[in-house]
This record gives sequence, structure tokens and C-alpha cells, in this order.
Amino acid sequence: MIDSRFVRITEVGPRDGLQNETDIVPPREKIALVDALGTAGFPEIEVTSFVSPRWVPQLADAAEVMEGIDRRPGTVYSVLCPNQKGVERALEADADKISIFTAASESFCQRNLNATIEESIERFRPVVESARAAGLPMRGYVSCAVECPYEGAVSPEQVGETVRRLLALADGDIEIALGETLGVADPDQIEAMLEEVEIDVPVAAIDLHLHDTRGKALSCVERALECGVRAFDSSCAGLGGCPFAPGASGNLATEALLDFLEEGGWTTNVNRDAVLAAAAIANRITGRKSGE
Repeated sequence: MIDSRFVRITEVGPRDGLQNETDIVPPREKIALVDALGTAGFPEIEVTSFVSPRWVPQLADAAEVMEGIDRRPGTVYSVLCPNQKGVERALEADADKISIFTAASESFCQRNLNATIEESIERFRPVVESARAAGLPMRGYVSCAVECPYEGAVSPEQVGETVRRLLALADGDIEIALGETLGVADPDQIEAMLEEVEIDVPVAAIDLHLHDTRGKALSCVERALECGVRAFDSSCAGLGGCPFAPGASGNLATEALLDFLEEGGWTTNVNRDAVLAAAAIANRITGRKSGE
């Protein structure tokens, strides 16, 4: 059992949160959101994605946003890269960390990346090589780690196999982030998935990315903590959803996660008041209240 009471939170609102917005958000608004989150002391903020504007028009301004943000010491400003062209643009923008993404579901991978899981892994090979050459840390997302909108239930074994492919791609030098993309999992499913992945990755090194469609995300956090997970993604004001996952609601709200962890005696070193100020900016951008 892990004794540490510190939990690492990666704020994903600027990327995973805003990418699902229908109306294009001006770069200045995105920069203001990232800068507000920067004052909260997150160890990492996922800023944007260098993806083709044809696939995600909302993130066509990735380079402009990266250039405009006020980088705070101690915070890693990471970006998502789907291919070699994306990582080249990310390196030009001085990204601190490179993330790649695949899925445990073949159907989701086809819909999201227009490739099989194996083809997506091969596509990431030059991305990994470029990140290594630049000395940048890497993260590998595994989407649909419990259920797929097209296939239904995803087995822990499917997740484990995808994790092994990512580890082999990067010779083990990659952070694994397990994405519960639909927000439908219960704690038992989370535990079963973690038990499978723990065969290859120490549970304390696993990052858990939860959505909250059915209001069970915090229950899943609680079980994951019991299992030894010490890193979670969240999104201020519960921004988010996945444009390639019909029915997926917003990400777990950062402010809700902070409240839950504080009540449980966990520490994060994240300033809740600063997060609330950032959430107000997010709500102004979207025209919604937190969690809507």
C-alpha cells in the first residue's frame, strides 16, 4: 500500500475541455484561461493539440496560443500530437511535454484516428523519436479504457494489450494515462482495469482520466486512490467531452476533485481559489455554468 498523501493533478480544460466547443473560442480567451490556471500551481496544464484543423477546427490556433501564454516556473505546459507534422509544430512552439493517443477499442481508433490500434502505434513512432531527440517527456493516452460508444464494453485485457504496445513503442519511457472516455464506469470496473495494467506499469505511475457522465467519477477516484493511483486529470468547470465519443459528458471538474481530496486529507499544492477564478473564465467562454 502506498503511504504518500500527495495527488498530482493535470489540468486538461484548455485542450480536452475546449476542443468540444462548437463556437470557435478566440485565442486570447484560451490564453487567458491557461494563464489563470497557471496561477493555481498545477504541475501540468495540457494546453492544446497540434492536430489538423480539418479534424478539430477549435484547435487550429495551437501555435498562437502556445506563443501567447505566460509560462509559470514549476508548471509543465504539454500538448497533444497525432503525427510527425504535429510534433514538429509542437517543438517549434517550445512544448514541455508531448502526448500521443490511441484507444483500447478498434472501432473508436478507426473513428478517431482513421487507423487500427496497431497502425496508430506505428504512426506515433516518429513522434516518439522526435520527442526523445528533443529530450521531452511523453504521455500515452489509452481512450475507451472501460467502454466504447461503438463496441460497448472494453475488457481489461484489451486495455492491457494497448498499454503494452505503447510501452514497447517508447521502450518503457512513457507516462500511461487511462481514459474513461464515456464517464460510465463504476469503481469495480476501474479496479479491474488497474489490476490488469499494473502487470506492466506500477499503479502509482498510472494517470487516470475520468469523465462524469453518470456522476460516478468521484467514486472511481476514491477506489483508484485505494488501489494506489496518485495522478488524475481534471478540467476546470467540468469542461469537456469528446467530439468522437457520442454521449460523453464533461470531464471530472477540477474544483470537485480538489474538494473531494481535501476532505479526504490528501494534498495537491493546487490553489482552489485560483481554480475557481479560472472556472469563471471558462464559464464566460462557454456561456454555461460549471458542470452543464
